[in-house]
Amino acid sequence: MGRPYLPTALEKKRVVVTGLGAVTPLGNTRDEFWRRLIAGDSGVGPITAFDASAFTTRIAAEVRDFDSEALLGRKEARRMDRFTQFAMVAANEAIADAALPNDEAMKERVGAVMGSGIGGIITFWLESEKSAAAGTWSRCSPFFIPMLMANAAPAQISMQHGFRGPIFSVASACASANDAMAIAFRNVANGEAIAVVTGGSEAAVSPLAIGGFCSMKAMSTRNDEPTKASRPFDKERDGFVLGEGSGVLVFEEYEHARARDARIYCEVLGYGESADAYNIVAVDPDGRGVKLAFERALAQSGIARDEVDYINAHGTSTPIGDPAESKAIEETFGERAAKIAVSSTKSMHGHALGAAGGIEGVATVLAVANDLVPPTVNYEFPDPECRLDYVPNVARKMTVNVAFSKSFGFGGHNSVLVFGKVR
Repeated sequence: MGRPYLPTALEKKRVVVTGLGAVTPLGNTRDEFWRRLIAGDSGVGPITAFDASAFTTRIAAEVRDFDSEALLGRKEARRMDRFTQFAMVAANEAIADAALPNDEAMKERVGAVMGSGIGGIITFWLESEKSAAAGTWSRCSPFFIPMLMANAAPAQISMQHGFRGPIFSVASACASANDAMAIAFRNVANGEAIAVVTGGSEAAVSPLAIGGFCSMKAMSTRNDEPTKASRPFDKERDGFVLGEGSGVLVFEEYEHARARDARIYCEVLGYGESADAYNIVAVDPDGRGVKLAFERALAQSGIARDEVDYINAHGTSTPIGDPAESKAIEETFGERAAKIAVSSTKSMHGHALGAAGGIEGVATVLAVANDLVPPTVNYEFPDPECRLDYVPNVARKMTVNVAFSKSFGFGGHNSVLVFGKVR
């Protein structure tokens, strides 16, 4: 055992990304996800998790060929909801990628902060069905509660790896992962941890979630053309496509990463958060809350407007949300807005709710590291309300010194992460 770790003084420390992991509809590893993302592939198809024939939306972006028992062990996998399984696999990849020192003193200084908008809804659905069919609560699994709870993902990451730093979960709908990463950034920048495993995970492709979103008329009904259904910023968009998966990043203190000669993808420069204070499910059509988040991200990171090269947009493919986000970008960046590459990778991997920011965070970090911007696929018909450069259909090779990753969620949550090359 090393000496107990105590937080240092409030000296702000630099934060970098040293590890990435992904489980997505485009592939179950970081490299496969990035390869297919840059190729403009779609992970959307007919729902296979259950019989969706009676639903108005019968398509989703599902994680395919995911053998949780082979990846995690039969006993462990069966005691986790699917969203926790995703988180564990992505976290294991990110931790291995970062090659964090495997000693007790280090483990005392590593945390895990994960986001999930819903948590174990598949467990909730299955256990409810089983108990109802049996007509008694006694058929309910003793693992129901620990599988259901939203904090299961960071808890399992902590226990498997022996991390004893700050460990908790964040739930702010579709902004959950970005808010988790903002907290992780503060943990490292304030000296409360030397590294934090962070991001988001979600597995909501179930009758309950699909039924709820169908009732809201929020999702695309382009069932006969699933690969063309998610079309952010396109005039013909008709709603989002539900996705699932996990994106995990390792945030580490810069000097610590340098001292151990770690591979550094990029630097985390800051973040901005705000609230719409408008409606529980609808975004403010004027984009005022989104603009506030952008402004706060610029101020907190010390980045000038003309330094931003790329924005990974929330871009869900909804009639109201996409114009509101575009308007906020225009009003924030002025004339510079037309020169910023803006893309929505949800056009390929769907909208993974609380995991969206984690998956898109991985994509944004890789865009900075590789000077390569993923496209917005299915962009065919320009919308006069969406007037930006959406990197249509084909990835773009360009210098990416500074990139924003944007998420907003039901309840009016807005959260922006700022990534950049190490200077």
